[in-house]
Amino acid sequence: MRWYLCVARSRTAVVLVPGAVMLTLGLWGLERGSVWRDEAATLQVATRTLPEIWRLVHTVDAVHGLYYLLMHFVLAVDAGEFALRLPSVLAATVTACLVALLGGCLAGPRVGLLAGSLYGVSPFAAYYAQEGRSYALVAAAATAATLALVRAVERPSAGAWAAYGALVTGAAWLHELAVLLLLAHAVTLSAARVGRAVWRGWAGAAGAAVLLVLPLVAVAAAQSAQVAWLRRPGLAEAEWLLRTATGRHGPLSVLTLLLIGLAVVRPPARRGPGTCGLVAVALPLAVVPTVVLFAVSQAHPLYLPRYVFFAFAGVPLLTAAGVDTVLGRMRVGRWRDGRVPALAGACLIVASFCVQLPLHEEQRTPLARRDDFAAVARVMAHELRPGDALLYVPMVGRRLAEVYPESVRGVRDVSLRATGRSSGTLFGQDVDKRRLGARMACLRQVWVLFYTDAARPGWSPRNTTEQAKLALLRRDFTPVAERRLRSGVLRRYTRKAQLPAACGSQDAP
Repeated sequence: MRWYLCVARSRTAVVLVPGAVMLTLGLWGLERGSVWRDEAATLQVATRTLPEIWRLVHTVDAVHGLYYLLMHFVLAVDAGEFALRLPSVLAATVTACLVALLGGCLAGPRVGLLAGSLYGVSPFAAYYAQEGRSYALVAAAATAATLALVRAVERPSAGAWAAYGALVTGAAWLHELAVLLLLAHAVTLSAARVGRAVWRGWAGAAGAAVLLVLPLVAVAAAQSAQVAWLRRPGLAEAEWLLRTATGRHGPLSVLTLLLIGLAVVRPPARRGPGTCGLVAVALPLAVVPTVVLFAVSQAHPLYLPRYVFFAFAGVPLLTAAGVDTVLGRMRVGRWRDGRVPALAGACLIVASFCVQLPLHEEQRTPLARRDDFAAVARVMAHELRPGDALLYVPMVGRRLAEVYPESVRGVRDVSLRATGRSSGTLFGQDVDKRRLGARMACLRQVWVLFYTDAARPGWSPRNTTEQAKLALLRRDFTPVAERRLRSGVLRRYTRKAQLPAACGSQDAP
């Protein structure tokens, strides 16, 4: 057991061990053989030229603009699944190291090692570590900003506050809702009862960060229709997030909540005068951003779990503090050398991973996300032939063709007026109703990809062109075959009557 005692007393190991755990689990099964819709958006946008990305974010997805810019340089080297998700794995690894460092600074190396390791074995962290989106990067920047806050409180200086402000700004530019981190930090400073000089330094850094993020907020507000589909969160969403953040396993969740409660009731002692306590840092981080977003979403729905994932770093910190309180009571009598607490800590980490192993395994399959685009692409590649006519209902299904272009090589996109690249949009632009009718008038048969929700009975589009597609299919065509898949339905239609004489013997282009 001496190795564990040495690890717990070594600052370098306290940081590196959780990082190694997170990196190992992050790389495990990184290529699932498919991407889901948000990852498809990353591939669609980040593989465009810089001018094309700049044009796009002025009309849609401005909130992800910085992330797309970073991923542009990554995907220029390799546009595969591994490269798509690797930055998230590395960001999650950094976050695990930062959580360990933060725990060590606030409550000692044992707490740091436990907190970082618990973060590393968490399926919640692994989920976003293996996703080609910005949320793992946001978490890394937010955790770094929290550590910078602790350092700035201990040793206030213009440079310390500038570093803090820069990190908050970076987190918010990766996703604007990360600005909620400032509210958590304000609660931390209030709980720590810092002096006026610290408040002034924080206010200056926070104010600068807000000013620098305002341009992004202004552009994103004009694109708010993108999140119009969100609904007001309720108790079910709150319960899901609580269970997920505490392990998704009933007994483990209960144990985690009990340990967090113990940490709050018996918080670790501060490391010195003029410092923040662990609970004062971790509890607001874990609670405030989520509670505020829940409250705002009652009037203006904005909540999704991934938008507040950065707050999760507070949970392993509080859990580790609770564990440390329990382990501290074991250091009595003949166990004063700490062997029992060390063994108990190691066993807790291993047990936590083993209990959550089935969830880890599930997350590393295509079924772990809402979509399985690769399965649709395989069917399309098998069924479609060069020259076949294909209609996307709705047009957002076109993203699948951009991610898996070989599946529709040589196939005619019947409704396409302009590609996403040329139009500065995600999914391109469709022709109007009149032009669509003219294009379909001379088709003997047409394949239709009903994308996700459109495959459900009773689906009714609001867009007039989408309505025209359905109307033309009902009037002139009849379905003769279909393949039903998780992310949509591929259906073949043939014309009900003979082609008009004006069409000749060939389908119109």
